[in-house]
Amino acid sequence: MVTDQATEDFGTAVAAELPALYRYASSITTNEAEAQDLVGDTVLRALERAGQYRAEASLRTWLHQILYHLAIDRGRRHAYELRSSDVEARWRDETYSVDAETVVERAESAAELRDALVHLPQHYRSAVVLHDAEGWSANEIADFLGISLPAAKQRIRRGRMMLVSALSQRQRRHEANAGVPLSCWEAREQVSSYIDGDLETGKRAALEAHLARCATCPPLYQALVGTTTSLGHLHDPDSVIPPALADRVRRYLGSRSLPGEVDETRGNDEDE
Repeated sequence: MVTDQATEDFGTAVAAELPALYRYASSITTNEAEAQDLVGDTVLRALERAGQYRAEASLRTWLHQILYHLAIDRGRRHAYELRSSDVEARWRDETYSVDAETVVERAESAAELRDALVHLPQHYRSAVVLHDAEGWSANEIADFLGISLPAAKQRIRRGRMMLVSALSQRQRRHEANAGVPLSCWEAREQVSSYIDGDLETGKRAALEAHLARCATCPPLYQALVGTTTSLGHLHDPDSVIPPALADRVRRYLGSRSLPGEVDETRGNDEDE
């Protein structure tokens, strides 16, 4: 039987791993909201399965495994992901090269590096992030992914090659959009406000100019408009939260306050 003290100690140990989990989630996902969701769900699942943890692996590894499998379960292969076979074939071609100065310069920007990382398939992305960003050994990554040591080393090698190629391709995408007002991220960050009519005149004009000339953003904007319109059809003013879900939420909210938890009584400046 798990005692209250044991549960509290386990929760404290899990909370101590939050910074590393959040860094990992931020590096393998495409946006902040997805990263926060993964970390939150990982903590929730860990607390639910506290009695199953037998310390055969470190708590750090166990929690990262939960997050990794949650990410795999939720994801599916995206069209923008590189294929390892294509990249390896490219690197085997003796005529293939990149502009090293440009690639390194882009890699020094956290935003550009994350943008490139999301073009790697999840298992290569995780291997590179855990090894080169978090300092895990190849042996630890092999245990974490349940693969052999040679396979883990191959994923690190291929992941690094794919990352360099992704950073290089990012430069070509920028060149295609040379002279277009705003960067793609600046434009995409403002599209939601644009749809809601909340952009001031100057920003609205710049965004419209970007959408008129950008090679990649207009389809994203059209998809956002169509999806937003469809979501409006789901609104049911008479809907209620199922009692079981309400009880579960009350249980979690009343159980403990974790480090970094927002104090609702003081508000959240980031949402303002």
